[in-house]
Amino acid sequence: MPRRPLLLPILLPFALIACGKTPYAPRTLDSLDRELTDANAASPAHDPALTAALHDQIMVDPALAQTSNADVIRPPSRPDPMAVPPTAARADPVDPAKLKTAPAASGDCPDCELSKGALTLGALGARQPSRPLAQCAPLIAYSAGWSNRLPQGLGLYPDARVEEAAGTDGKGCSLRIVSFASGAAPARVMDWYFTQARAAGFTAEHRADEKQDVLAGTRGGTTYILYLSRRPDGGTDVDLIANG
Repeated sequence: MPRRPLLLPILLPFALIACGKTPYAPRTLDSLDRELTDANAASPAHDPALTAALHDQIMVDPALAQTSNADVIRPPSRPDPMAVPPTAARADPVDPAKLKTAPAASGDCPDCELSKGALTLGALGARQPSRPLAQCAPLIAYSAGWSNRLPQGLGLYPDARVEEAAGTDGKGCSLRIVSFASGAAPARVMDWYFTQARAAGFTAEHRADEKQDVLAGTRGGTTYILYLSRRPDGGTDVDLIANG
């Protein structure tokens, strides 16, 4: 008696399962995430740790919140007002053969001490021993245009790069304060201003300490003072004050 028909009851359930199988559909990351969330929400036997991770409020320690990203490198909140963009070195246009040599520094330099710690042009002006100059310093307004309104004989060095300038003509004042950089060495800048000042009728006295040179003088009611410091590139940083 043939035994082949006995296999039909065994194979029939597998055939029915195969016929009812849902075709495979590719699932995206979003669909998998939804399935996972829905399954955990609907199932009474869901994983409590997973549910807490997905739904519970994040705990934050207020004591540590202010220290986050403490070591991160971030751009400043505002541009640096004292920053000078890098510029290519230029040949000094001043002919040293046409300059008079400034006298050697004499005596102590109390003016050098006055300039230390002055963070603004106004603070530098207010520290000056001249009473009219110190009284006018709080009235200054900042604008690069003041660098073009200096007294005759005390103009900018030919290659000057103005960093900041301020001044005032109010309440009987005539104050100019200019900060600039030059590619020339301090000795060259000193000789140039000494030559210009003497030609314009100013007196000129040179004082110095180990870090700074000062050239100061008067002409009638006008007073001036120059602070010269050597830059790391061999040039000169200059603060020029003129009043009167």
